[in-house]
Amino acid sequence: MDISQFQQQLDQKGISLSNEQLQQFERYYELLVEWNEKMNLTSITEKKEVYLKHFYDSISAAFYYDFSKPLSICDVGAGAGFPSIPLKICFPHLHISIVDSLKKRITFLEHLASELKLTNVAFYHDRAETFGKNKEFRESFDLVTARAVARLSVLSELCLPLVKVEGHFLALKASSAEEELEKAQKAVKTLGGTLEEMNNFSLPIEESERNIIVIRKDRPTPKKYPRKPGTPNKMPLE
Repeated sequence: MDISQFQQQLDQKGISLSNEQLQQFERYYELLVEWNEKMNLTSITEKKEVYLKHFYDSISAAFYYDFSKPLSICDVGAGAGFPSIPLKICFPHLHISIVDSLKKRITFLEHLASELKLTNVAFYHDRAETFGKNKEFRESFDLVTARAVARLSVLSELCLPLVKVEGHFLALKASSAEEELEKAQKAVKTLGGTLEEMNNFSLPIEESERNIIVIRKDRPTPKKYPRKPGTPNKMPLE
């Protein structure tokens, strides 16, 4: 996906990018490749692939969820900033918090935000399990996102405790999402969530499968969740 295809495809979805926003994506790509030589941020480095599989793929969340309103968003395990930083570039009014357990990635994201002149962004070097127990952040976000971090039963325990009641958790998944969703039903319900919708589509050009799962938080998450670091992964609520 070259830059003109990227712009055109987003335009068709009602997302128009200014020259400044396009320059921000260009600089994002440059920094991603530059820093990737020093640390492992992504295995995808070819420009057309980054624009399709990282930038466009991240923004696809906005095809199924309304990001035009003011939102406080927490991105769990964002790695090199996906999906929250591409969404922030497209919707500058968003308030973004990113939690990642690797300090080096947080250092990259802080530098990226500074270079792209992003405001209302905050970065936290922490495990999601610990962050979700922190009274300052627990049940405080309108929306929590996660992209391909872990299977849905695990992700639900890491993300739903951070969502405020009547807020949403958005999971961006590749294939096998239906199977994951089936296994995650108990976890979602236990943690106070209800499946609102599941959206299936194909990425343009290469036609690979993508799924965006929208879970609504109906009830407060029981205090014992999330469990200790590592436990959700070892013993998922299935």
